[in-house]
Amino acid sequence: MTLLILGLVLFLGPHSVSIFAEGWRNSVVARKELQYKIIYSLASLAGLVLIVMGYGEARMNPTVLYAPPAGLRHFASLLMLPAFICFFAPYFPGRIKSALKHPQLVGVKLWAFSHLLANGMLADVVLFGSFLAWAVIDRISFKHRTPRPLPGPEPSAKNDVIVIVIGLAVYLVFVFWLHRILIGVPPFG
Repeated sequence: MTLLILGLVLFLGPHSVSIFAEGWRNSVVARKELQYKIIYSLASLAGLVLIVMGYGEARMNPTVLYAPPAGLRHFASLLMLPAFICFFAPYFPGRIKSALKHPQLVGVKLWAFSHLLANGMLADVVLFGSFLAWAVIDRISFKHRTPRPLPGPEPSAKNDVIVIVIGLAVYLVFVFWLHRILIGVPPFG
C-alpha cells in the first residue's frame, strides 16, 4: 500500500499545484516553462508507475471493505462510455466541452466513481477514492482560476461527432481487450 500512496502523491501532487498555488505555478511557468513541464511530467510519470506497481501489489493481499452487488459491474461499465468520451472532449472543442466546462475532470469522476461502485477492496477505495476526491476539489477550484487555453482545433459541432467516435472506439478496444491485458480483469466476466 505504501507504493500506491507514494504514487498517488507523486501523480496527484503536480496535478494539484494549480488548485493550491496557482500564482506560484504561473510565475514559475512564466520564467521556466520547459523546466516546469519536464519536472511535472517526470513526477507524474514516476507517480503513475508507482500507482500501477502499488495497486498490483495491494491486490495480492486484498482487504475487503464492501462487496458490491454483481449488477453494479455492468452499470460501472456503462458509466465508462461517457468517461472515455469526456476524456477526449477538451482536445476537440464543441458542445460537449462547452456544456461540461472541464470534461476531462468529468471523465475522471465517472471513471473513479464507476470503479468504486464495482470494487470494494481497500486498494480500490484508496486509488479511486483519491482520484474522485482530487477531481471534485479540482473542479471546485477551477471556478476560481483563470482558464488556460488548450491548443487544438476551433470549436465546432463536428468535433462532438469526432469525440464520440474516438471515445466509443477507445472504449470498445479497452473493454474487449486492453482492460484484461493491462489490468488483468475482464470488465464483462
